[in-house]
Amino acid sequence: MHFPEDDNGQMLKAMHESGIDLSKPLDVDFFLVFDDKRDAESALEDLVAQEADGEIELNFNEEIDKWELIVCINMLPEYGALVAKELELNNFAGQFDGQSDGWGVMQHQEGDDEFMDDDDHDHDHDHHGCGPGCNH
Repeated sequence: MHFPEDDNGQMLKAMHESGIDLSKPLDVDFFLVFDDKRDAESALEDLVAQEADGEIELNFNEEIDKWELIVCINMLPEYGALVAKELELNNFAGQFDGQSDGWGVMQHQEGDDEFMDDDDHDHDHDHHGCGPGCNH
């Protein structure tokens, strides 16, 4: 398989090499970060009002000292679709003074026992790729 030579492409390559089946839908977590809790809550309310796809979770990430909105979407982990969704969510977050902080998959997906990411961003997820404005 060919993967683009950017962060998203390289993370997909690492997932593929670890044995994750990229031809099947996965739960992909997109991370949106906000400095202000009220901005994050407003973004959350807006997503709920839009009846956005997937599950949405808000928590405070002490490591980066920001409010983190996690949008979990079950989708095919295809490069173009991931980039498009990340850009869409980054533009959305920007309306609330936030930004995308990349995407990730849970460490234990079906058929995935081995995959670990050496990214130093400490989530309960493997954090793959970086979005616009990412500071990793």
